[in-house]
Amino acid sequence: MTAEPTVTTFAALHHRPGAPLLLPGAWDHASAAALAARGFPAIGISSLAVAAAAGLPDGEGASREQTLALALILGSGPWLLSVDAEDGFSPDPGEVARLAQELWAVGAVGVNLEDGLGPTDRHAAKIAAVKAAVPGMFVNARTDTYWSGDGDERETLRRLDAYQQAGADGVFVPGLTDTRRIAALVRHLEVPLNILFSPTGPGVAHLADLGVQRVSLGSLLYRRALGAAVEAMAAVAARRAPEGTTPSYGEVQALTHLGGADFQ
Repeated sequence: MTAEPTVTTFAALHHRPGAPLLLPGAWDHASAAALAARGFPAIGISSLAVAAAAGLPDGEGASREQTLALALILGSGPWLLSVDAEDGFSPDPGEVARLAQELWAVGAVGVNLEDGLGPTDRHAAKIAAVKAAVPGMFVNARTDTYWSGDGDERETLRRLDAYQQAGADGVFVPGLTDTRRIAALVRHLEVPLNILFSPTGPGVAHLADLGVQRVSLGSLLYRRALGAAVEAMAAVAARRAPEGTTPSYGEVQALTHLGGADFQ
């Protein structure tokens, strides 16, 4: 990809005071097109959805091929694409940089890389390698101190500082919902803070007031869709009509056109 204005636009979406980038997670072309048609300018790829669709575990480096395949499908769409690439699918910074180049080549403008609580210096080296190989790629550096760690504030700051210094364009702390700690991180950081939306945590408006500049949905939409499918089948089995929104056959067909369809 060579269109610098597109890249600049994606970065700019992280620098709108009071209006954080709300990033939905898609799992196929139809979900991405439907979300874009509802006005969301940027679309993320959910790593759990990609892995689960292929019958693979998430977070274990098993879905590199499937992630690239979906990025190839979505990278040319009329939206800004950011890819959740787990830890880069390799412990080798050079390999992660090559993955970033492949994603960039098919149209992705952002990548999310998680540390999985591995060595801080190794994750920082991956970030630096990606930025050296693809300077225009927006690197969102994730730490799992709250996701799978013990939520240690000092360790979180130590890791985020290292990732900032390595060249990360933004940092991501999934699992963090405490508003005091979120506000403290915003004051401390020099790059945008990304928080994972939680139905039981602070709402988007509250996160905006705290200074959060990106709110990701992660796998929430995929899990909701899966739950809705099971509930619909259970309703039919119980001789009841399924509740909720059901796009028509024609509306879904229309999603094959890159502009998408506007259904409620």
